[in-house]
Amino acid sequence: MSSENTSDFTASNRRHDLVALPEWLRRPIGNASELSTVQRIIKQQQIHTICEEGRCPNRGECYASGTATFLLMGPICTRACAFCQVDKGQAPMPPDPEEAQKVAEAVRLLGLRYVVLTSVARDDLPDGGAGCFVATIAAIRQANPNTQVEVLTPDFWGGREAETLPEELQARRVAEVVAAKPACYNHNIETVSRLQGVVRRGARYDRSLRVLQRVKQLDNRMPTKSGLMLGHGETEAEVVQALADLRAVGCDRLTLGQYLRPSLAHLPVQTYWTPAEFNRLGAIARSMGFSHVRSGPLVRSSYHASEA
Repeated sequence: MSSENTSDFTASNRRHDLVALPEWLRRPIGNASELSTVQRIIKQQQIHTICEEGRCPNRGECYASGTATFLLMGPICTRACAFCQVDKGQAPMPPDPEEAQKVAEAVRLLGLRYVVLTSVARDDLPDGGAGCFVATIAAIRQANPNTQVEVLTPDFWGGREAETLPEELQARRVAEVVAAKPACYNHNIETVSRLQGVVRRGARYDRSLRVLQRVKQLDNRMPTKSGLMLGHGETEAEVVQALADLRAVGCDRLTLGQYLRPSLAHLPVQTYWTPAEFNRLGAIARSMGFSHVRSGPLVRSSYHASEA
């Protein structure tokens, strides 16, 4: 869709410098007993969820509906994206060899029907962490055969051989995860092309699109998904172009949500997009052929993932 058919929104006329969030971004965290039950089991199993590490505003709702997103390979990332709340700047611990079984047991104890597996970027590992995804999918299926598993992977670009064989490494790692047959393969582009360097340090727009393209080349029946966090100063025209780029590599599903600044050390919010604007973008995405779209201020990557 051309820019003539969209409305560009500049940061100058939509910027919010107030500390208080807009009313549409305020919501209760959820039922305290549901939260405490999940948090207790997560602690007992000595595992992590992005729901907790990222302080997702929807975690109470998701826990109540029988879904959760597990964070594999520890909470410390080898990159330093300027928007992300997970820990960084420290040497990550080696992966727990029992993590797959611990996650599978947590899924059983919580009675989860749909699980999303994600991870920090682990550029320090020889396989970028692909093997941990595969092992955890297998463990969950063995212990919980009726539970569906979606993956939200990093771009698998780093590693010891990345300087000499980057594309071959990425292709090999993506193929390993695709062969495990997840219910959906998600990889987020996070923001529009112009803002990648500012928002996603260590990542690249074309590299992320290539992940999604490789999945479809390996298995064109496997659903793929991606998402953007709006509020970094992008225009609507740029967002629509990003959606077109995703559709060009066969991306089926989409999430659009509002970026919320985790701390003063992170990028400031440039723009708070309104619910009406999110609704319009959602309608544009559906008209472009996305089969499942979630677009709203509090939408996150795994929000209502099982409904697709």
